[in-house]
Amino acid sequence: MEIDIRQQSILIDSLMHPDVFNHPSGTITCIETHISWVILAGDYAYKIKKACNLGFLDFSTLKKRRHFCNEEVRLNRRLAAPLYIGVIPLTGEPEQPGLRGSGTIIEYAIKMIRFPQQAQLDHMLIHGKLETRHIDAYAQMIADFHCAAASASEETDFGDPAHVDHAVTQVFSQLRRQPEATRYTALINDLEDWCASAFKTLTPLFEHRKHSGFIRECHGDMHLRNLVWFNEHPLAFDCLEFDPDLRWIDVLSEVAFLVMDLDYRRQHRLAYRFLNAYLERTGDYAGMPVLRFYLVYRALVRAMVDAIRAAQPGISPAEHKEAAQAFCSYLELAQSYCRPAIPSLMITHGLSGSGKSTLSQLLLEQTGALRIRSDVERKRIFGLLGGLNMANTALNTDAGAYHPDSAQQLYSRTANTRTYATLKQLAEKVLEGRFPVIIDAVFLHHEERTEFRALALRMQAPFIILAFTASANTLRQRIRERKNDVSDADLAVLEMQLGALKPLQDAELPHHIVIDTEQPFDAAQLASAIERISTGFTAD
Repeated sequence: MEIDIRQQSILIDSLMHPDVFNHPSGTITCIETHISWVILAGDYAYKIKKACNLGFLDFSTLKKRRHFCNEEVRLNRRLAAPLYIGVIPLTGEPEQPGLRGSGTIIEYAIKMIRFPQQAQLDHMLIHGKLETRHIDAYAQMIADFHCAAASASEETDFGDPAHVDHAVTQVFSQLRRQPEATRYTALINDLEDWCASAFKTLTPLFEHRKHSGFIRECHGDMHLRNLVWFNEHPLAFDCLEFDPDLRWIDVLSEVAFLVMDLDYRRQHRLAYRFLNAYLERTGDYAGMPVLRFYLVYRALVRAMVDAIRAAQPGISPAEHKEAAQAFCSYLELAQSYCRPAIPSLMITHGLSGSGKSTLSQLLLEQTGALRIRSDVERKRIFGLLGGLNMANTALNTDAGAYHPDSAQQLYSRTANTRTYATLKQLAEKVLEGRFPVIIDAVFLHHEERTEFRALALRMQAPFIILAFTASANTLRQRIRERKNDVSDADLAVLEMQLGALKPLQDAELPHHIVIDTEQPFDAAQLASAIERISTGFTAD
């Protein structure tokens, strides 16, 4: 039986009565969006799609609504299985519906476990309850999801450069149609010119990422409102089920959405904590040049949504003002991504146990830098750690489980040469993306540091040596007390480093900053010192 939007409205009114449900319903409420209704009744939520065709989605027939309900459940069970019970039929008449009853099916609903809105990350942030442990859990969840997700086949056009360009072109086309956009014509023109230029430069990389399997069946709509902390576990719900073009995307486009959302909410430290944790698990540093493009794109999409909202008839003056302000803010955020500061190349210098990783974690959150850790990439090189296109392995995998003398092998001269070469390649890609980068490694030998200084000169980036120091006894004590650490450097490795340690050379001293890790650490003060060096930088 086909019912139209008018009859659906009658159905929704009928569902607001407790006797319809076969469970305690409590106070029944309805949340309406432009494409669905969600009935909240007791411990459950029932989502019904509107009988509409908006061009970009088509729910106009019962058959189509059933299909997309099933798709929504299938797709969302990947990241929110505890919430999605299944699709249930509604039978009878719109005036007297039944759930799972006999008779003619008039509609389908997605039945879900109800959760408090306070568990959504946007609400947790507002109430000061969003912590770094939550961000770390989501980074791990999303990275593992991307590593396991299906890759787009070569026969599809998902992720092709023309596909990427079309999506951006459509956003600008929609933007220009909105009345609110007439006040920002010059800014929109600048953003469009930047996107066109960046797309032309990045086309070979877009092609490479498609061929290399980085276009995957993602969530598609991953922002704070669609993330929920449920029973002490991270979940992502309400993915994009109605358009595969918006779901089969570059994994970094998905990452960009959440980074951009955190940036918009002025949570820059959380944004870069998430991004660094994600990259450390996936190893996708080579994709950083496209990340900035996707950050701009995601900000423009949100600007478009708010411009459309501001133009909707019937909204209140307060709602119009809020949407218009958000539209402007998203445009300004997109512009800020187009004009980053000159990125610095920072390398650490310090022995195992000197606090490089612990303190550089605080520094990257303060500065928005991306950190590449030698201990992590060393394991990835030797197949002891997974990532995108590799079997995923926990970061704290003990190398001893693979090789009897693994610590010595992993830190041999040959292994070091291979590791530093990889670090250099990845650092170059991060700098190409116009992000500051911290290379977290011992950098014991002058020639290793010279290679990175030469890279900084070639990339016209400020070069900074972060020299972490501690007494030998403190280093030994820290090594003894390590637990669940990604580094396999043991006391034997430390003693080898102590024997080979030589001071920085005179030519390196203008570039270095000493951090005594036996003293209180001030990340803001160190960030200011880095900024002073970067500000005074001139390319030789």
